[in-house]
Amino acid sequence: MATSRPHPKKYVRKLERRKPCVHGDPGLDLRPYQVILRPLVTEKGTHQSTRYNAYTFQVNPIATKTQIKSAIEELFHVKVEGVRTQNRHGKKRRFQQRLGQLPRWKKAIITLSGEDKIEFF
Repeated sequence: MATSRPHPKKYVRKLERRKPCVHGDPGLDLRPYQVILRPLVTEKGTHQSTRYNAYTFQVNPIATKTQIKSAIEELFHVKVEGVRTQNRHGKKRRFQQRLGQLPRWKKAIITLSGEDKIEFF
């Protein structure tokens, strides 16, 4: 049976000195105004806000649900009950004679608790 080839002493010492990789916290540190890009005022969104106390926003695609929740609470001074997110794909569109694609974006549906309201107008 063949044995592995001998390693030079310098290479073995280099391997012994190597330290394990230590990662930081996952994700980027975003400010609240970087997380929430704009509210989505649509017919369906208006119906959800009046009936279910849920509001829709376009958010940063790399933002997490916890970042979205804390940003809404800080910017609008309300208590958030739940956050649901959707990654929307960009639609295909024609630009003159060429076929192009709109960018992908992320949508968040925020459910507020109790009597909290967000006024857009």
